Amino acid sequence: MSYFDAASSAPLHPVARQALLAALDEGWADPSRLYREGRRARMLLDAAREAAAEAVGCRADELVFTSSGTQAVHTGIAGALAGRRRVGRHLIVSAVEHSSVLHSAELFDVTEVPVGRTGAVSPQAYVDALRPDTALACLQSANHEVGTVQPVGEVAEGCREAGVPLLVDAAQSLGWGPVEGPWSLLTGSAHKWGGPSGVGLLAVRKGVRFSPQGPADERESGRAAGFENLPAIVAAAASLRAVRAEAAQEAVRLRELTERIRARVPQLVADVEVVGDPERRLPGIVTFSCLYVDGETLLHELDREGFSVSSGSSCTSSTLTPSHVLKAMGVLSEGNVRVSLPFGAVPEEVDRFLEVLPSAVARVREKLGAPAHAAAPAVVVHEDVLVVDALGKRCPIPVIELAKVIGDVPVGGTVRVLSDDEAARLDIPAWCEMREQEYVGEEPADQGSAYVVRRVS
Repeated sequence: MSYFDAASSAPLHPVARQALLAALDEGWADPSRLYREGRRARMLLDAAREAAAEAVGCRADELVFTSSGTQAVHTGIAGALAGRRRVGRHLIVSAVEHSSVLHSAELFDVTEVPVGRTGAVSPQAYVDALRPDTALACLQSANHEVGTVQPVGEVAEGCREAGVPLLVDAAQSLGWGPVEGPWSLLTGSAHKWGGPSGVGLLAVRKGVRFSPQGPADERESGRAAGFENLPAIVAAAASLRAVRAEAAQEAVRLRELTERIRARVPQLVADVEVVGDPERRLPGIVTFSCLYVDGETLLHELDREGFSVSSGSSCTSSTLTPSHVLKAMGVLSEGNVRVSLPFGAVPEEVDRFLEVLPSAVARVREKLGAPAHAAAPAVVVHEDVLVVDALGKRCPIPVIELAKVIGDVPVGGTVRVLSDDEAARLDIPAWCEMREQEYVGEEPADQGSAYVVRRVS
């Protein structure tokens, strides 16, 4: 089985395993106690904090360990906003932040900065969003779904000039290197870089006004309640140091492999959109979307072929709505596949993936009745407009049925696709851009919405 979902959770690094087992024997005592076992545990905890702080690029007394990356984000946002409550409750986030950031933002007055089609924000947009009552800005270092690296340094400079702290979610990038720029707060998650799950970190620079929320606790400077999971913390710090030592060489290798995927997939599979910034991106992540494909079905096909990948398609989501990242980028969401290669991935695995992908996509398209394989959908002509009734049909069926009939109207003619699937709002405009047809817009309908497309060619 080839595991290609390291962006969700990386395999445990061998150094992490060794450190974890050693710390289970040596670091089981309470590090706050003064007896010998407690002093030994305190030495391990202090050494782990020093190693993690060096990797982050902060002082050891600025960093605390939490029970997860999500808790680090929630604690960081709540504490920073509470510390600056006299300024206001305005929070700035990007439209493609991790859900942990967006869920925290729901509790406050939030401005969401849009992104371009590559998934990157404009630094000027962050500056323009600043207000007198802005207490905090948040920006990920790199996107979890498409790998696009954000201009954190420029945004941090703009925030510093305005006197607004910037919190950086560095979960995806921390294993590759420190975050540049004058950031104020930073969060990370150990299982993203090959450490054990259940360990996050939060760094708060000296001088940042910060007020921990919730009941007081003497552990971790009062910023992370509860007894420290010392063996996991030791393993997390050891693995972070280990992957950093390998990062430069491994980045070159994985970039070559992901570039192979980015280049070959559109050649091997028709009607594919590769998404994310082609240059400013993490080494191991490549994401693409396939027209006329159900994401969940495609993932099952690839799983049967021995590949573990993930997807941002609405069909794989419990909410049945498209990925907020793909939606914010305005790119195709149907048939979405994210390949995120772990450290040590080999070219042979990538080549085999490229061998099986075309047939996997073809099987899914055939099952769904893509244009080349199925009869025409139910259509009616109403006032010289072709109407496609796709009500009650989930992605990618509305787009498939649109593709079947676009050639039946003259150039300049229009097709109205009736759909009550949320994904159609994203995928029909994306299809129009890929097919060089004109997306006229969305209109209200008796049920769902009508998506109007004009044939250009």
